Amino acid sequence: MTPLSAFETEIARVTLLLASDFGIVPVSVEQGPSGTATRNYLAAEADGTQWFVKTYPAGSVLESVDAAARLSEYARLCRVPVAPARPTHEGRLTASYRELVMTVTRYVPDAVTANGRLTGRRWEAVGEAVGRLHRAFARHDFGPPRPGPADKAVDLARATARLENLVSRYAATPPATAFGRWAAETVREKLARVPEAERLLAAVPRAMVSQLVHGDLSGPNVLLRGEGVAAVIDFHPPVRRGAVWELGRLALDPRTVLAQPDWPEGLGRLAAAYHALHPVVPVQELVGVVRVTAAALLMSVYPLDEVLDGPGPADASLERYARDRYEAAAVLCDRLDEAEEVLCDHLT
Repeated sequence: MTPLSAFETEIARVTLLLASDFGIVPVSVEQGPSGTATRNYLAAEADGTQWFVKTYPAGSVLESVDAAARLSEYARLCRVPVAPARPTHEGRLTASYRELVMTVTRYVPDAVTANGRLTGRRWEAVGEAVGRLHRAFARHDFGPPRPGPADKAVDLARATARLENLVSRYAATPPATAFGRWAAETVREKLARVPEAERLLAAVPRAMVSQLVHGDLSGPNVLLRGEGVAAVIDFHPPVRRGAVWELGRLALDPRTVLAQPDWPEGLGRLAAAYHALHPVVPVQELVGVVRVTAAALLMSVYPLDEVLDGPGPADASLERYARDRYEAAAVLCDRLDEAEEVLCDHLT
């Protein structure tokens, strides 16, 4: 008898957990789009019902996965568009078997990610969804919004230390690929641009609203259907960060900035829709969203560190993403005055 491959073994374990813990007897389990650190599957029942199965790598802490799942369900109960979770027979949102940790939600059909696809009414729809999300999280037991130091939005001291460390490591291990050499040069350039990031952040309020956030709100984790938001997915365990930092991370995703030349106007409409639902964040802070996002992109080491720390050579998609982040930071800086003027027009 031919032994099962690692993939076949995991499919068998997923199928077993679906039946034993979630009461789902699938007629098929197929590999779906995977996340940065997860492997995902699509399971279908005989009646056509489809489920999205997320499996976490060995060593994942069950409590953290469960906390993220419960945060997602809390958002759904607050009328944020979220894919409903399938609880286990015991009412839990996670299940485990040996090294496998798993969650199950309803599959969201006929949807695309927000990667570079914010057009037309989608800008307002995304602003409304994030405004509803942040307003809901402001009432969560994790704690209400409160002022937090602006330097926590982009921690320049920490970013500088990480860049210095990466420059030293690249010097000690010169990269052998063209992308690696570009990454090493870009890290050195980023370190030289720390004063520019400081000037960007000097114009934002010294204290900015900090609150419970999604934790990984970006284009891939917002699903669109038509002109609306079909679902917000892939929540992280509860964490407190700047509301404007999270808003910019999604609205000014590098792929959107590069794909949509009219992003300043779209951003203005998105911010106005967000503020209408979550006015706790002051207008002055929202006007600073481009500065915060530009500084974050300028100082980020990801994915330039993957050349040294990744499991293998960077693939084409990672290379493209690295270059997109670099180019988007330049675009945000070049169009900063224009974008802030548009934001002021829409918010005041």
